Amino acid sequence: MADVTIYHNPACGTSRNVLALIRHAGIEPVVIEYLKTPPTRAALRELAAATGEPVRALLREKGTPYAELGLGDPEWSDDQLLDFIVQHPILMNRPLVVTPLGTKLCRPSEAVLELLPVGPLPPFTKEDGEVVVDDGVRRGR
Repeated sequence: MADVTIYHNPACGTSRNVLALIRHAGIEPVVIEYLKTPPTRAALRELAAATGEPVRALLREKGTPYAELGLGDPEWSDDQLLDFIVQHPILMNRPLVVTPLGTKLCRPSEAVLELLPVGPLPPFTKEDGEVVVDDGVRRGR
């Protein structure tokens, strides 16, 4: 099956739902628990570039030292922000998913559907009971 990678935090419900959705599609992804195996600064830069979003979009505020570090200050450069994420991997927003169709921060969890290189999936029930219905729309298709 196609190469799919998820930067995952098993303590995060959104991340667990995205992983379950990928598996629901019949794909066993490469799972990188980024708190145990943090990406390098170069890998973070590549991930940010691949999403098409600014580095700042990779930052997570909730449950992190974001406020204490003053990361809301727009004066921080991309390089400095990457350094903070390397020093404090919990600052990396999740889940990030990489597939042949692209790279995306998958929040909400159903955002992963556009990246899955498979046809429409049957309905999926998230941990909270919400049912996700796949419209079959994928990037580049």
